Amino acid sequence: MTASYFDVDGTLVRTNLMHTAIYYMANQINPLRSAKSLARLALRAPQLLLSELRDRRTFNEQLFECFAGMSEDRLVCLADDTYNFAMKDALFTGARDLISRCKAEGQEVVLISGALDFLLERLAADLGADHWVGNRLEINDEHCTGKLLRPVVAGPTKARLIVEHARTKGHDLAECFGYSDSYSDVPMLSVVGRPAAVNPDAALLRLAHAYQWPVIRLDKAA
Repeated sequence: MTASYFDVDGTLVRTNLMHTAIYYMANQINPLRSAKSLARLALRAPQLLLSELRDRRTFNEQLFECFAGMSEDRLVCLADDTYNFAMKDALFTGARDLISRCKAEGQEVVLISGALDFLLERLAADLGADHWVGNRLEINDEHCTGKLLRPVVAGPTKARLIVEHARTKGHDLAECFGYSDSYSDVPMLSVVGRPAAVNPDAALLRLAHAYQWPVIRLDKAA
């Protein structure tokens, strides 16, 4: 059995981690707290944009700091609505078919993303994926600390996690597939024998053409 490893944001859905954060910040326990949370997030937007361009791990860590102080109950209470807003309603046309084709060919389908693990669990169930690897919020005394548990799923760490998963499952990486939209995921795409660029950004598209990787377009929302 072989495996297909999928990035999520920009690859299978048109949204990104920021949409998750905005939804949670906008739906705090009362309107005043929501307004304050959104204002803090807006003030940090330039810093977040710079971090996203330079280092995805730093971006992940800085973005999820906005969850500090939120109760675990609130996370759970809003999880289904957040999933619908940030993922389900934003699926690209053809995403389900692509996953279904991988499954039909006997591949284990793995979602690997900087998205929060409990949202990826819902996406995996929705798409029929077999496994998921995502970021996990640190919880202390039933409240978010604003920190992510290690490992932070981003950049080169994705590649390491794929190697570890393949080793555990007995997959031959040379026969495995990888799918992503972002040049930041080149390490992830490079550890599998059959990488593909899905809705690629300009840098990844150039690389895909240079190495003759397949380019898949799922750009339109379902």
